[in-house]
Amino acid sequence: MIYADYNGSAPLSKEVRDYLVKRFETGPFANPNAIHYLGTKTLMGMENARAVCAKVLGADYDQVVFNSGATEGISSVFHTILSNEHNKKWIIISGIEHSAIVNTAQYYGTRGFTVKCLPTLSNGIVDIATLQNWVNDNTSQIAMVAVMAANNETGIIQPFLEINSICQKNNIPYLCDTTQFIGKTPFSFKQSNIDYAVCSGHKLGAMTGTGILLAKNPETLLPLIIGGGQEKGRRGGTQNYLGNETMAVALTAIEKNFANISALGEKRKEFEQKIKKSFPQVVIIGEDSPRLATTTYISYPGIHGQAVQIELESLDIFVTTSSACSDNMPVTSKVLLAMGTKDDVGRGVVRISLCLNSPLSYYDDLAEALSKAYLKLAKVKSF
Repeated sequence: MIYADYNGSAPLSKEVRDYLVKRFETGPFANPNAIHYLGTKTLMGMENARAVCAKVLGADYDQVVFNSGATEGISSVFHTILSNEHNKKWIIISGIEHSAIVNTAQYYGTRGFTVKCLPTLSNGIVDIATLQNWVNDNTSQIAMVAVMAANNETGIIQPFLEINSICQKNNIPYLCDTTQFIGKTPFSFKQSNIDYAVCSGHKLGAMTGTGILLAKNPETLLPLIIGGGQEKGRRGGTQNYLGNETMAVALTAIEKNFANISALGEKRKEFEQKIKKSFPQVVIIGEDSPRLATTTYISYPGIHGQAVQIELESLDIFVTTSSACSDNMPVTSKVLLAMGTKDDVGRGVVRISLCLNSPLSYYDDLAEALSKAYLKLAKVKSF
């Protein structure tokens, strides 16, 4: 089997599986907020996990807030920034954002705010020039900016450091969705100087339902979940201490795999060129843009991506046609529409996303399987 949907969700990593087996045998299991011995020991384990996560992510210990995942983190940041904002009304996002950003922005758009969508260039990169112009002309109107670090469909890396620089110079809060960036390439929160960043454990090989919100100034966070004041009042509810521990284990394991980025990126390019040589009509989305080493978004115009997906799955190879949130919709995704991608290309895409320790031979197997699928389906084009 070849699992090639790591941008959708990563299986539990071996390190996490081994950790949990041992952890279930040894304990402790207790409410980390209890003051008895077992509670204190449980809390110490979770706080050690926070320190490990902070180290790997280049953050201060206090800047790490555990939660249920990136979606919750995004909602928390919007809540924090906009709850007491009465004068600035613009929320700036881009057309390639994950639905968690888009839908949250639209929610606040029904409550007196104006959602402004940055255009995306045909290469899949957001138009910074437009952002700069909007900031120059409307600084007093902009409540926040939310633009991702790397796109979940295309793998295209956005100029998030430049975006942050523009925001910092103009005192505009910046939320960067780093869900697809963290774990696939090195990231330092403090060096980035971003106000807020988020990630999800299930993208990293940790337990599902875990995540981290990184906040430059955590004392300013308003709790989205009030509860009993856990996480220093920043996120109520009894903590998922086991899940939080697996975040530390997963991030530590990933850090060891960063040495594989170059070789994996080169093998991905070789794979893409091999397919294009055999099928010149094939389109690699964002081919000439900076991309994550693990992601290929490929289309054979005229052949439905879902048909390709089914052919590959018959060979025990698992890919998707876009993001997991919209994989069941046989239409051009909003990300590709924002890039101006033609419909015959957009409806033909499949996303191949590996992890940093995937065997390089996977790309040889993928090339063979994809070639067979294209040869078969080209005889009976879908549209």
